[in-house]
Amino acid sequence: MNFLDGALFPENQDKLVITAAPYGPEWFPSDYPEDIPVTMEEQIQKAVDCYEAGAAVLHLHVRELDGKGSKRLEKFNELIAGVREAVPEMVIQVGGSISFAPPEDGAAAKWLHDDTRHMLAELDPKPDQVTVTVNTTQMNVIEQMDVRDYAGTSMGDETYDAYREMIVPSGPGFIEEHVKRLSDAGIQSAFQFYNINSYETVERLIRRGVYKGPLVCNWVAIGGGMDQPHIYSMANFLRAIPDGTMLTVESTMLNVLPINMMGMAMGLHVRCGIEDNLWAQDRSRKVTTVEQIQQLVRIAKEFGRPVANGPEAREILKIGIFYDTVEETLAANGFAPNPKGGMQGFLQK
Repeated sequence: MNFLDGALFPENQDKLVITAAPYGPEWFPSDYPEDIPVTMEEQIQKAVDCYEAGAAVLHLHVRELDGKGSKRLEKFNELIAGVREAVPEMVIQVGGSISFAPPEDGAAAKWLHDDTRHMLAELDPKPDQVTVTVNTTQMNVIEQMDVRDYAGTSMGDETYDAYREMIVPSGPGFIEEHVKRLSDAGIQSAFQFYNINSYETVERLIRRGVYKGPLVCNWVAIGGGMDQPHIYSMANFLRAIPDGTMLTVESTMLNVLPINMMGMAMGLHVRCGIEDNLWAQDRSRKVTTVEQIQQLVRIAKEFGRPVANGPEAREILKIGIFYDTVEETLAANGFAPNPKGGMQGFLQK
């Protein structure tokens, strides 16, 4: 991205798109019963509350009545249908892991098999986006946490080892097939970039014509195999991506707010919620997802940056837009065109 004169002026930036992640699939309901919805009615109402507070995008996971993360796609269909009816303008982004929560006590935290994740393209009603992980990597969500972040929670006891050892499986075959199925279904791929090499993989997919859509992504700065949550990692990543990128910044625990403030100042977009953070900045108390959204709305007002509503977020995210050719995709996203004869390989030349 290029930061030219005036790039930090709100008048030259898009309205701020806030993504809410209120379902917290890594936590047990007992970790925060005041803010972890369990029944379907509670989960739908949580989406309503987040939208009314100022979040235009809902990062969606589902729980069963026993409080465990649901791995049944029919439950996703039920929640999506309920959210569509209650807040039809909200952008629905399904978490591509479905549920990485351990299915039983003592089990590992594992992402589901490729074939199961591919079925997210068949959800009905279909979501606006599905998150797409890029390249297999370690996802040690605990590495950047302070012991005070998880002390007294399930993550500090029953699931500590599971989440410390978690791996995100996302090989080349999975990525290409998954992006193709989502695109064929009219669902936008919301790429999860853990570092520059995961971004570069998607650039190559675009240059080869595997993905022909807007570059919409999250920079996931949580450490543990992913980028560090600090200004140097962020700046290095921003220098790599093209100007047409719609980028949301994402971090964990007390890093969430300062990373969001940096992103907000630079014209990027933000994410918050109990999936990312449970605490006020002084750790004096837990804060709800709605409180986190309201805080970002207040800060955005101080920055002078208006917050996008649902229809405005859809336009900024280019929901439903796909391109016909590689050349059109490259141009629309701000990439340099392919070199003449490029991407063909030695034998084809």
